[in-house]
Amino acid sequence: MNIIHINHLTKDYGGGKGVFDICLNIKQGEVYGYLGPNGAGKSTTMRHLMGFSKPQEGTAVICGMDCWREQKKIQRKVGYLPGEIAFPDDMSGLQYLKLIGQMRGMKSFSYAEELLEYFEINPNTGIKRMSKGMKQKIGIVAAFMHQPDILLLDEPSSGLDPLMQNRLIALMEKVKAQGRTILLSSHIFEEVEKTCDRVGMIRGGKLIQEVTVDALRHSQLKTYKIEFKERRALQAMKQRFPEAVYREAQNQMILSIYDAQINELIAALHSYPLRFLKEEKHTLEEYFMQFYGGEKHV
Repeated sequence: MNIIHINHLTKDYGGGKGVFDICLNIKQGEVYGYLGPNGAGKSTTMRHLMGFSKPQEGTAVICGMDCWREQKKIQRKVGYLPGEIAFPDDMSGLQYLKLIGQMRGMKSFSYAEELLEYFEINPNTGIKRMSKGMKQKIGIVAAFMHQPDILLLDEPSSGLDPLMQNRLIALMEKVKAQGRTILLSSHIFEEVEKTCDRVGMIRGGKLIQEVTVDALRHSQLKTYKIEFKERRALQAMKQRFPEAVYREAQNQMILSIYDAQINELIAALHSYPLRFLKEEKHTLEEYFMQFYGGEKHV
């Protein structure tokens, strides 16, 4: 069952900014990673799902409800962490969270207190005096504390130290195990690989590729790093595999091939003694960069 359904969503802000003909379906209990460079349209998509922006064309639907026409109902069902959080400066963290809880009609604040302890937050500190990381943690608590069925998280790890990043990943894994649905925009590839079932890649406001994380892990394309004992081996390999990367000083060859080519590689290596041969893992980041031409602002 599709919990989130985006159908030909278009919002053109001019100058190539916005989203264009986005089609996206996310099932119940799925964690969907949404990746793209800054300005690619990730936040714009999420704002449409929250009903903050009206589509020029197409629709955004959550649980069968149109996100623009039924935004109040949707906002009660969804936990949202925006990429840029605007906090009132005249409140403490606790005052802010209790205000959000009252607006949502929360009957119990106990889970919010658990999250405050989990993320090591002193909620009595004034928001104005909080660091970026502390403000981010308050935003995370606000998104999760009413235990929503759907979470829209826009760069949730921004400003967090590695320990808190790991705690956030563990929290998302727990939420996923409970059957809840997450749309996650992130620039931290480890976070995406650990938590997501599928990944959508957006560029220039257009969804250009979707891939399951499981398929990525079992990709047929393999990369091998090989170091030879004899210098003469490198010259022979250059003739056989001119597309490989060669490190002359280390007498190494780095070669990416498909499984069907493995016999050719073994035959070529047969005549030359090796120091080592090891397979290098392909990461989501490497896969991502194939579509962005080395652009690293994701």
